[in-house]
Amino acid sequence: MPIFEYKAVDGANKQKRGIIDADSAREARIKLRTERLYVTDLKERVRRERRLRIKGITGVDAPNKQRTEQVAAVTRQMASLLKSGIPLAEALRMVIEQSPDRRIEAAFRDIREKVTQGVPFGDAVVAHPGYFTELYANMVRAGESSGALDQVMIRLAGFLQQQTRLKNKVGAAMIYPMIMIIVGIVVVAILMTAVVPKVTQLLKQRNEELPLPTEILITASSFLQNNWFLLLVGILLFTILFQLFVNSPKGRLAWDKLKLTVPVFGDLMRKQSVSRFATTFATLLRSGVPALQAIDITKRVLDNVILQNALTKVHDHVLEGTDISTPMKMTNAFPPMVNYMVGVGEQAGNLEEMLERVAESYDEEVEIATQKLTSVIEPLIIVFLAFIVAGIVIAIVLPLLKLQRVR
Repeated sequence: MPIFEYKAVDGANKQKRGIIDADSAREARIKLRTERLYVTDLKERVRRERRLRIKGITGVDAPNKQRTEQVAAVTRQMASLLKSGIPLAEALRMVIEQSPDRRIEAAFRDIREKVTQGVPFGDAVVAHPGYFTELYANMVRAGESSGALDQVMIRLAGFLQQQTRLKNKVGAAMIYPMIMIIVGIVVVAILMTAVVPKVTQLLKQRNEELPLPTEILITASSFLQNNWFLLLVGILLFTILFQLFVNSPKGRLAWDKLKLTVPVFGDLMRKQSVSRFATTFATLLRSGVPALQAIDITKRVLDNVILQNALTKVHDHVLEGTDISTPMKMTNAFPPMVNYMVGVGEQAGNLEEMLERVAESYDEEVEIATQKLTSVIEPLIIVFLAFIVAGIVIAIVLPLLKLQRVR
């Protein structure tokens, strides 16, 4: 269905602008007139939509935090509308009218157009990878085939919000330490490039032998003053080379392995990944997605190659006819408690429930581990910065004290 951009005047003589979908310009004007809007300009939005379709309609190809939050809110709204008995196409129309920005509005307009043409909702969202993941599409397909789309949408909204909260916990915990590090670097840089050179210049004018700490400070300050540009270039080159290394298959494997073995950090990373695995797997199974397909989708959701490779092995063994818990134990990638809970769930026939318990348990452990991490990092940063500043002060004060004794 064509989309029109319009400018109009309402009953209070206020200017209005927006977009509306209609079969023709005449129908668009009639629709706007029923809303008591008098059109002053109307044009079809064809070229823009074609250009957007080249990059998946919305012009974006990967979800981020903001888009995930938008999709979670819209999904919950759609679930409420569907549960109330409103048809899918009408629910999509209501969502379009309340869309938070133009890109997601364009995505939902395209989805609604496809749905009205008979395309399944799960297939329609695939064309918009910037908002809807493969997990989202597969869950919607399972909901459509089982006739429980409203319940699946509620689970999806809860899942997306829970994943966002989990990321926010870890991210928020690291904000304060990062601010402290940045402030510390700025303060030390100002001291070394602006304050120290002036003080050391006065000391040099006396042509007296300086203490070793002062000599080291003068050398470091001169190096920073004369080579700051080279340092910045070096940092930039290191960042680029590191990114290229991490993006290579071997580099990504080595980096992910290192992340899981680093003290304190590694434990937090593993718990966060296990929590995501359990939550995703349980949500897919609850929505009616087959176990093999659920394992494959869950593997792609995880952001650690070690765990992804482990789930690939699990998938291959299950394909051969084994259970899920046995190959999970063989990989040594998952904690014993998780393997045991999965095994119990398989035997009792309530794997989804057991996985949800694992997810709840590890969510709590992630929160505890995050608090421990911040409680360890913050004093270490303070002590480290205090040590550096104290070293600078001592290096400046020592020759001054020597001068006082000479007098």
